[in-house]
Amino acid sequence: MSNYKTAVIRREHFNAAHRLHNTFWSDKKNKEIFGKCNNPNFHGHNYELEVKVIGYTDPETGYVIDTKIVSDIIKKEVLEKFDHKNLNLDVEEFKSLNPTVENIAMVIFNIIRKELDEKFELKIKLYETQRNFVEYPY
Repeated sequence: MSNYKTAVIRREHFNAAHRLHNTFWSDKKNKEIFGKCNNPNFHGHNYELEVKVIGYTDPETGYVIDTKIVSDIIKKEVLEKFDHKNLNLDVEEFKSLNPTVENIAMVIFNIIRKELDEKFELKIKLYETQRNFVEYPY
């Protein structure tokens, strides 16, 4: 076994709508803080997701983790839940959590973390646009 860890990265894509809005604020303050992202009729993004699983390479398989396992977890636990959905209305985690890209990345991390063996480290990189993305945890 190597003394160094290796990162296995799976990239996926999903489309989702959301509205950034704090129910404790006035409409005026929401518009000032969130601008166009506070559109009452929502707006959408084409999200790019990178899931990084970090661990030691197994000497018997040559894998850190089988990428099919990572792919299956993402498809079942994230894509089926988020893809072509209105995050505010359709995804339970965002009923009381503002669906900023930071919070979406954190929710995805928590969902996938429950499905992975504890021996693996997990990092999420979520692109909301080509220029704006979040890494969680950092």
